[in-house]
Amino acid sequence: MGPSRQLSRLDVVATSPSTNTALLRAVADAPGDWPAFSGIVADHQTAGRGRAGRSWATPQGAALTVSILLRPEGIAPAAYGWAALVAGLATVRALRDAGVGAFLKWPNDVVVEAGAKEIPGWGRWRKVVGILCEAVPGQRAVVAGVGINVSQAATELPVPHAASLATLGATDLDRARLLRSLAAHLRDGVAAWEGESDDFSIRPEVERVCATIGWDITVDAPGGTPVSGRAVGLGPSGGLLVEADAGVVEVLAGDVRVRRA
Repeated sequence: MGPSRQLSRLDVVATSPSTNTALLRAVADAPGDWPAFSGIVADHQTAGRGRAGRSWATPQGAALTVSILLRPEGIAPAAYGWAALVAGLATVRALRDAGVGAFLKWPNDVVVEAGAKEIPGWGRWRKVVGILCEAVPGQRAVVAGVGINVSQAATELPVPHAASLATLGATDLDRARLLRSLAAHLRDGVAAWEGESDDFSIRPEVERVCATIGWDITVDAPGGTPVSGRAVGLGPSGGLLVEADAGVVEVLAGDVRVRRA
């Protein structure tokens, strides 16, 4: 994991309301100062943003909260829906390096099958990571925000379906080492997304680690009718392919709930 696979620039701050917001503003103000794979990491994020306007905060020093700038070459902005999946694949691989059996839950969560009891919509999966990707206005760039629960105790987790590396029994809670692994895998993932990798293609690799595929699910699409059926793969746009009564449809966004018979 050599220096060429690390971040181009990393600003470390003690506290930030949202590393995504901070990086978006910084890149807008001085784009030339922020090459691809630049990042901001906060020891304490007080008002992190999730998908669909959800908020996210953690105790001081308990999570890895980082936002990284991607400038994918040869990728049209219309295909930026893949960004969260690419970041998710990198996060899964970083956690597996640390001995945690992680999987991607489409479209932007990383989970571990670890619950002693089933939770409606989640089954035995427990969320360890949330990812939020946002396009940089006026630039061919994306900010990928990754929040990993690292050392929180069970009482410090915000929802019943959440977990941290500590509650999962992980012995390595070194956030700096985790960030180095994440950065290396993210570089590899973006290279595959750009079609420049000889090692793997992005779509089948994301499908391979996607826990959603193969389950009977319901997707609550924003502003639309829920789609129910079996998740069977990923479409060209990174949407979830769902085999429903009317045939296979590609859902581009939404919250996935696991359905039980």
